[in-house]
Amino acid sequence: MLTRRTALMGVAIAALIMTAPAFAGPPDDLKLPRERVDLVAPPFVHSHEQATTAGPKILEFKLTVQEKQVVIDDAGTKFWSMTYNGSMPGPMMVLHEGDYMELTLVNPETNSMPHNIDLHAATGGLGGGALTKVNPGEQAVLRWKATRPGVFIYHCAPEGMIPWHVVSGMHGTVMVLPRDGLKDGEGNKLHYDKVFYIGENDLYVPKDDNGKYKTYETLGESYADTTEVMRKLIPTHEVFEGRVGALTGKNALTAKVGETVLIVHSEANRDTRPHLIGGHGDYVWETGKFNNPPQKDLETWLVRGGSAGAALYTFREPGVYAYVNHNLIEAVELGATAHIKVDGKWNDDLMKQVSPPGPIPPDKVGAAEPMAVTR
Repeated sequence: MLTRRTALMGVAIAALIMTAPAFAGPPDDLKLPRERVDLVAPPFVHSHEQATTAGPKILEFKLTVQEKQVVIDDAGTKFWSMTYNGSMPGPMMVLHEGDYMELTLVNPETNSMPHNIDLHAATGGLGGGALTKVNPGEQAVLRWKATRPGVFIYHCAPEGMIPWHVVSGMHGTVMVLPRDGLKDGEGNKLHYDKVFYIGENDLYVPKDDNGKYKTYETLGESYADTTEVMRKLIPTHEVFEGRVGALTGKNALTAKVGETVLIVHSEANRDTRPHLIGGHGDYVWETGKFNNPPQKDLETWLVRGGSAGAALYTFREPGVYAYVNHNLIEAVELGATAHIKVDGKWNDDLMKQVSPPGPIPPDKVGAAEPMAVTR
């Protein structure tokens, strides 16, 4: 049963959809150059220029909704997901401030639910959600202008079912770069060698009377039980890229000593606290907005639910770095952990083991170093 608040939200959204204007003109009315972008699945990002001297253009993107059952942990737990292009989260889409995104949203007839897309980077009715509602067997094309640089989430926002669609995987990130690229707080240019996109998901899987995770034949059958678990606000899984272990072990990300990596982290629903164990955030746009000067040298940063943040770090030592949500219960017990394997030469000046673990010398057993007392 829908709550009164959810019902009122649905009425408001429906009213916006009914009153939303049509496109101002045909797709080519801007007379700008066009570029079709081939998207890639997270944690990777499609090729793009970090800075540009060219004028604005129209970038063409296509997202196809996929409703599918996925496995979310090594125990084989099955979960009905709703996705953009089949991944949890959906792909990151990159453009520059002043460019236009022309987005085709496809809802194949094999799906069972209506879908749309709310782009936090866009300006207009429901972030585009009022203009992109597509039933199974339909598609819509939305054009919007990138006016604010930063990283922003996008997510599905169908009336009456927003939370369910979002926590079932229907979210992703748009990165709008300044035309002259990223800069530090003093106006100096910043550069990255690669981008990692970490999309965090809180998942809510129902259990049966014996405490085992339930499975369902169809997406619709899972709705009532899943929403009941959601409303308790306690996730059963907290994961990166849609699955426990998606970015650990053999799936670890890779880098080299001296490489600078831009880590974009999103959470469409809950607050999260990214932390790179053994590293730092050299430059961090905690709220994800590039017009604001980045903070420096952070140990842990906060990504607010419903947003994305960005951190730039140059690796200085080799090894396996754990990138975690520093609510360590969620990292260790629920799955919000990634690994970054870094190759290169060790720098003893930054860290050195002075002596390996061994027995405590007999004359030190039970002894405690005196502590200075000040008055």
